[in-house]
Amino acid sequence: MSNVKEDQAFKSLTQIEGKMTFAQDNNRLHLLDFTNDEDAMMTPFKAYCKVLVMRDGNVYIIEKPRRIKNHPIFRDDNSSLTLGRDGKYYFVFILPEAKVNELPKQLVRQANAIAKKVEDEILCGKEER
Repeated sequence: MSNVKEDQAFKSLTQIEGKMTFAQDNNRLHLLDFTNDEDAMMTPFKAYCKVLVMRDGNVYIIEKPRRIKNHPIFRDDNSSLTLGRDGKYYFVFILPEAKVNELPKQLVRQANAIAKKVEDEILCGKEER
């Protein structure tokens, strides 16, 4: 059963012969450049990847899965309310450090505004029943 899944996972596998250059720049960032020796064409893509360089010289590039972001249920100026996949509600408040003097006032105002929206939705839901 597992062999079938593995075969299906690599149906779109393409092998390309070429030359790979692996380096590190002055900022200690790794650079990886691949030059194709054949006339093979690939569609361009942009991805966040993990690169494994093995002792035997093999290099494996694996795309990291993207985190699926939840869309906020309610949003205010600097805050939002989201329902997480774990069934918990998250209230996020972001304010630049330059506006730290406004933090208490803004936090209370925006938390109350979102709480009012939640309360209104709960009351509307009960009226429909």
